Amino acid sequence: MHGYEMVIVWTLPLLLIVALVYFINNNKKETLSAKEILDIRFAKGEIDEEEYKRKRDALEK
Repeated sequence: MHGYEMVIVWTLPLLLIVALVYFINNNKKETLSAKEILDIRFAKGEIDEEEYKRKRDALEK
């Protein structure tokens, strides 16, 4: 094999492995509990205090 063929033979699998590791790590999504989502929505102002307390109490049942 010529020099450039060896570079391709070693570079292509290496790039595929790096890409695979990258995509596996980026696809891991942190799952939040319902309480955490509720807290975030309240902090962002998406829901008011009354709705927050009502939903929080419902989650605690």
